[in-house]
Amino acid sequence: MARTVAEVIKETTRRHLLKENGLLFGQCVTAVGWIGGTVPEMTEEEGIVELSMADVSGPGIAVGAALVGRRPIFVIRYQGFMWYNAPPILNYAAKSREMWGVPCPLFVRSIAMEGGIGPVASASHHGMVMRMPGIPVCAPMTPGEWTEAWDWYMSHDDPIYVSEHRRSFPVDYEMEPVLRPQSRITLLAISATRLNAVEAVKALEKEGIACDLFHLFWLKPFPVSEAMVESLKRTGRGLVLDSDFEISGPSRSIAFDLMHAASVPVHCLGLEDRTAGFAPHLDNGAPSAEKIAFKVKSLLGAH
Repeated sequence: MARTVAEVIKETTRRHLLKENGLLFGQCVTAVGWIGGTVPEMTEEEGIVELSMADVSGPGIAVGAALVGRRPIFVIRYQGFMWYNAPPILNYAAKSREMWGVPCPLFVRSIAMEGGIGPVASASHHGMVMRMPGIPVCAPMTPGEWTEAWDWYMSHDDPIYVSEHRRSFPVDYEMEPVLRPQSRITLLAISATRLNAVEAVKALEKEGIACDLFHLFWLKPFPVSEAMVESLKRTGRGLVLDSDFEISGPSRSIAFDLMHAASVPVHCLGLEDRTAGFAPHLDNGAPSAEKIAFKVKSLLGAH
């Protein structure tokens, strides 16, 4: 039976702690749910470390463990809290090898979530990490992708920022590109927008609008593939979809790379430039399937 993303994370973590002398740091790790069922029910003696609620000090402890070779996993339960956790990770761990020749292998699990959880905790914020040198960024949504991120980590001595999304945890399948000869636009989706993009493509197909769809996993460095370029040149336009902010965000950076590679216009769609609230109707979430479809039709002049 296929394993879900949550099961892969849980099993990998258990093996890492028991067999590879690893550690896992996080807040409220052993609370109800064990962070969406992604953390094995283990003890402090076995490697689970409960951090205090002081967001600015916890990552420093994890970075220290990485410096002495314990290869820790650091869990940020709400990705928006990265605004507090960032300094030791981006200003020390990401710079350690370059400046001092000292490796700092830290696996950062930064978990995005939506649903009326306020102006800081909600949404994805991988864009702030992508601005800093020394740390690759990926956004896995499938079991295979999360495993690829882990394998990269275990074969390198550098930190890695893994932008997870809680909507990925029940996913138990891989996501392949959708390529059609008659497609009129190329969609390239990141994180939770990938799930919405799949629904949007299906809805648009019923209206006679075919779309190519690529699922983006590695965000920095961003690999522009030949298939992406060929698709963009064939359709004549592209749209990058993200669960991070659109203005000055990753989607615009990636769209820039794609435009130069394919010489066609590439647009983007992400979070609106507004603050999220604590009620569901005030949330600022990843573009919905309906919003994606509306944007596609606007770009195609189909309204």
